[in-house]
Amino acid sequence: MEYVGDPWEKLLGFFIAVVILTFYIGVVNLLLMFVSFSVFSESWVGYFLTYAGVVPIWFYASYRARRYVLGRTRWRSVRFGLERGAWGYAWRALVHWSITICTVGLLWPRMTFYLEKYRTDRTFFGSARLHQGGTWQSLYRAATPLFAMCGLWAIWAVWCFMLDPFHSMSDISAEDYGESFAMLLTGEDHAVTWHQPMRLWALPFLLFGLLYGVVAYVYGAKRIMANAKTADGIAFASELRPLRVSAIYLVGYFIAYIFLVIGFFILAVIVGSLTGFDTLQIMEQTPIGSLDSVDRWARIGTSVILYFFIFLMWSVLYNVFFTFPLMRHLAITTQLVDATGLAQISQRARDEFAEAEGFAEALDLGAAI
Repeated sequence: MEYVGDPWEKLLGFFIAVVILTFYIGVVNLLLMFVSFSVFSESWVGYFLTYAGVVPIWFYASYRARRYVLGRTRWRSVRFGLERGAWGYAWRALVHWSITICTVGLLWPRMTFYLEKYRTDRTFFGSARLHQGGTWQSLYRAATPLFAMCGLWAIWAVWCFMLDPFHSMSDISAEDYGESFAMLLTGEDHAVTWHQPMRLWALPFLLFGLLYGVVAYVYGAKRIMANAKTADGIAFASELRPLRVSAIYLVGYFIAYIFLVIGFFILAVIVGSLTGFDTLQIMEQTPIGSLDSVDRWARIGTSVILYFFIFLMWSVLYNVFFTFPLMRHLAITTQLVDATGLAQISQRARDEFAEAEGFAEALDLGAAI
C-alpha cells in the first residue's frame, strides 16, 4: 500500500478553499445577519442560516477528500479511484439526514447504508469497480447497543422527571432550578429540597454507555458493510471488534486531550510568571512605549512558541495513540477471502485532481492524515 499525495496540491486546494470560505463568511454571512436583524429583529436566524449553509459544503468536502485520497493511493502499484459526484453525495446526505432526524434516529442505519453504497459503487481499484451489497436492515445488529442505551436514557429521564421527579418544578423557575443544581454539585446549602439526588450518579455511566453505543454502531456497521463489498472475483472479510475500537477511542482521546489541558495550564503559568499575573492592570495604567521592548517581544515570542508546541505535541499524541492504532486495527482485521479477480485488473488513469481536498482541510475533516 502506497500513498503518493502531493503537498503542493494540498496547499493549493487549501488556499482555494480558504478564499471561497472567506467570501462566504465575510459577504454571505453579513447579508444573512442583515436580513435576520431587519426582518426578524433577532440574530439567531442569521446564525442558523449561516451554519445551515455550511452543511452541504461539509458533505461536498468529505466526498472530494475521499476522491483525492483514493486517487493518490496505490496497492501493488495499481491506483484506486472515485468517480465525480460530490454534489450528488451532498444532496443525498441532506435528504437522508432529514429523514433520520424526522424519525428520531430510527432510520440511521438506512442513511448509513445508502450513503456508503453511493460512495462504494463509484469506487475503483484499477479497472475493477467495487459494489456494496447487503441490505440496510442488516445494520440494526450493530445499532442494538446504541438503541438499548437510548432506551435506558429515556427510562431514566421519565423516572427522574415525570414519575418520581427530583422536586416539584411548579413552584420554582428554570433559573432557580439551575442555581439549585449547581449548589447541589458543589455541596452548598440550597433552599430547594431534592428527592433522591443520588440518581444523578447514573449520568456518567449513561453517557459512557451512549458513547460506546455510537462507536459500536459506527464501526460495527463498517464491519458488516465491508463483508458485503465485492468486485469481479474479489471479496472482503472483516473481523473488526467494536470493543477494541472503543478502547482505542477512550485511551487515545484521554491521552491527547489531557496533554492539551495540562499544556494550556502550564502555558498560562509560564506566561503569567514571565509577564506578571497583574500585567493587564499594569498595561492599563502604563503607556506601551515605557515598557522594555526587548523583554516585551521576548515574552511574546516565548508565549507563541509554547502555544504552537502544545498543539504540535497534541497532534503527535493524537496520531500516535488514536489514529495509528485505529488504522492498524482496521488493516489487520480486514482480509481478501477471494482474490482470483486481481489478475484481471489493469491500471487506472491518474485522477488529475490538482486542488486536492482543500475544503476538507479548511473545514477540519482531517483528510490530510
